[in-house]
Amino acid sequence: MKDTQKQETMQTQNRLMPLSKSDNTASHVRLGKVGFDIDGVVADTMRAFIHIAREEYNIDTLHKGMITSYWLERCLPVPEEVVLRIVHQLVHEPLYVGLEPIQDAREALLAYAERSPLIFVTARPEQAPIHCWLQELLPELPEKRIQVIATGQHSAKALLLKDLGIETFIEDHLETCHQIHQAGIQAIVFNQPWNQGETPCRRLHSWQDFLQYL
Repeated sequence: MKDTQKQETMQTQNRLMPLSKSDNTASHVRLGKVGFDIDGVVADTMRAFIHIAREEYNIDTLHKGMITSYWLERCLPVPEEVVLRIVHQLVHEPLYVGLEPIQDAREALLAYAERSPLIFVTARPEQAPIHCWLQELLPELPEKRIQVIATGQHSAKALLLKDLGIETFIEDHLETCHQIHQAGIQAIVFNQPWNQGETPCRRLHSWQDFLQYL
C-alpha cells in the first residue's frame, strides 16, 4: 500500500511540474496532435485591453500584474460598462485595435505548422474576426492550414477537442484546463497572472519553452 501511495504521489508531482527546459522530465512529454487557445496564449489580449483603457478612456493606472482573475470586472478598478465596451472591441475588431501576439508565438506556431495544420479553439462568440487576425499574423500559411473554431463558451471546449482528436491543448483559463484534463486530454496551462493556483496540469511559461519540444 505504501509503495502504491508513493507512486501516486510521484505521478501527481510530475503532472505539476512546469513544461520548461529546466524540467528534466519535460523532454519525455509527448505532445501529439496539439490545439491552441487564442486569447492569453497566442494573442496578448490583456495587454491590448490595458492599451485601449489608457488611450480611449484615460485609465492609466492599469498593468498586467493587476489582472488576477480571468473576469476583468472582478479585479480591475474599471467600471463594468467600460470593461464590456473594450472587450467588445477586442472580440469584433482585433485588427483595428492593433491586437499583438504574445512574444515568440508567431515563430512557435510556424514551427509547429511544418508538421501539422494549426487548430485553434476559442471561447469567442465569432470566428471570422480572429481568423482574419491569425491570417495576418501568419501570412506564410495558406488559409486551409489555419482552422479556427469559436465555441462561444469555455465549457464546450473539452468535448469538441475529443471529437477533433486533439491530444494536447494549450489554454490560459484554468477551469477550462481542468475540464480538458478530466476529459483525458493533456491540458497545458499557458502561465499568466490570472491562472495561478494548484493544478494537475503542466505549465508552459513561454513559447520558447514550447519550441524545445517540437
